Amino acid sequence: QVQLVESGGGLVQAGGSLRLSCAASGRTFSDYAMGWFRQAPGKERESVATISRFGGAKSYGDSVKGRFTISRDNAKNTVYLQIDSLKREDTAAYYCAAKTGSISLVPNPYEYWGQGTQVTVSS
Repeated sequence: QVQLVESGGGLVQAGGSLRLSCAASGRTFSDYAMGWFRQAPGKERESVATISRFGGAKSYGDSVKGRFTISRDNAKNTVYLQIDSLKREDTAAYYCAAKTGSISLVPNPYEYWGQGTQVTVSS
């Protein structure tokens, strides 16, 4: 089992920045590709970003390219999501997830999920 705990969400003004963190425990962190997803009320889950086991490969959802940056620190068992130039439409619960194998922006292959952290962007 892998336990994932997100943090760093909050209320921020449009144009601001946040850095979300996801701390992993339970298994060898570098065995897993990691992903970030988000879900706003009444909307489907949306792919945000994914990163390979050692950070060499990354991919982003179309709506966040150029503003979001995913990274990881395997020594700290943590994956990060830097969010810049926040927009109101970024308001959502953000979830990190872990999967074996290669990176993916598709949520179904992910085996482990955190509880989420809320990001709210005000105008």
